[in-house]
Amino acid sequence: MKISIICDDKYEAQKLAVLIFIKEGKETYITGILNVVKNELVISLKDKSAHSILLKDEENVEKFADFIQSVIDKEHKLISTKILEHIVELVKE
Repeated sequence: MKISIICDDKYEAQKLAVLIFIKEGKETYITGILNVVKNELVISLKDKSAHSILLKDEENVEKFADFIQSVIDKEHKLISTKILEHIVELVKE
């Protein structure tokens, strides 16, 4: 399954892609969504840190949360991320 998430800008897209997926080890680094405030998403990582990511709008936040929940629950595995300017393409199996 593939999804495109529109971030607030290119920096936020790069931050999202880097924080949730480690390509070398094909490892998903995100462990949960801590909070959602309008178009801002706060995620927790395996190292227990929390990071804020700004997406384009609330619709993209909801789309991302729905998509990533099965990865967090270990029902699916994230297999790739791709950055296209301010858009992040995520693929899970």
